Amino acid sequence: MPRNPDIPDAFDVMTVVVLRRPPDAPDLPEAELDALQLRHLAYRAELRRQGVLVANGPFDEQSDESYRGMSVFACGPAEAARLSDGDPSVIAGRLAYDVMEWWVAAGSIAFPLADRAVGERRSMPDA
Repeated sequence: MPRNPDIPDAFDVMTVVVLRRPPDAPDLPEAELDALQLRHLAYRAELRRQGVLVANGPFDEQSDESYRGMSVFACGPAEAARLSDGDPSVIAGRLAYDVMEWWVAAGSIAFPLADRAVGERRSMPDA
């Protein structure tokens, strides 16, 4: 069968972590929530300084309010999960996460602030 010209020959595969509010997230006093948010942001900033987190930020105007934000990591899914386990908001049960590989057409996304390669180039396996 001939190759479909709309399907790229190569993909850049990146590790993405989507943060979400679990349905059983504990209710905390406002002051505790504010302090926890500061620790969460500081943890994420440290991962960025280390170069392992290359892009992240919160969601807004989403169809599912449980989704809180997304991060792109410069490591594999297992390491991204290990690092996400260390997030103070995850430890406190206020956030949970999903880790996945994100396949995009090769060269379609760049991370100019990253100090290392983000993802790896792969070909789509034959069906």
